[in-house]
Amino acid sequence: MFVSAILLAAGESTRMGRQKALLPWEGTTLLEYQLAQFAAEPLVERYHRPLFNLAARLLGSRDEALDSTQNAFVKAYQNLASFDQGQRFFSWIYQILRNECLNVLRSRRPSAPLTDNMVAQGSPADAFDEEQRRTAVQAALMALPDEQREVVLLRHFTELSYDEIAVSTGVPVKTVKSRLYSARQRLATLLSNERSS
Repeated sequence: MFVSAILLAAGESTRMGRQKALLPWEGTTLLEYQLAQFAAEPLVERYHRPLFNLAARLLGSRDEALDSTQNAFVKAYQNLASFDQGQRFFSWIYQILRNECLNVLRSRRPSAPLTDNMVAQGSPADAFDEEQRRTAVQAALMALPDEQREVVLLRHFTELSYDEIAVSTGVPVKTVKSRLYSARQRLATLLSNERSS
């Protein structure tokens, strides 16, 4: 179902003149179009959740993350011919998602991060403490510079290696390590200040 929405969105954006490139299924039969949809489905199922989670943490908004993730899949599908098969698919689509998120961040004013309502497990006091911790961590992540937040999310939430992060972000491995070290130091400071206040 989600794949159909992406394919329809890709077709709609072309019809509305936002993209000038031909879509992969234009000039093909219905069977060829359905085969393309069938081929795209495993990629969407495999990568949607981790990409959405990254976008949600980068943007601090579920709605914007969902839009950015869908836009990334649409653009990936439209530009599938440019994918270098010597590269990991995740690294390639992550670059697309990253650009989508950066566009969203540029287009809005800074705002407080949104939090989820948690389902209480245990006592209400435990649920409250857990929510306070989640809110503090999310606020600390959002306080980091974009470059630092990005490497923290890729390393700790997506569990990419330093080399994979370097490829995804387009910076040397030493820069990844430096940004990660600085981010961890900054997070420790922010979170210790939060606890003492």
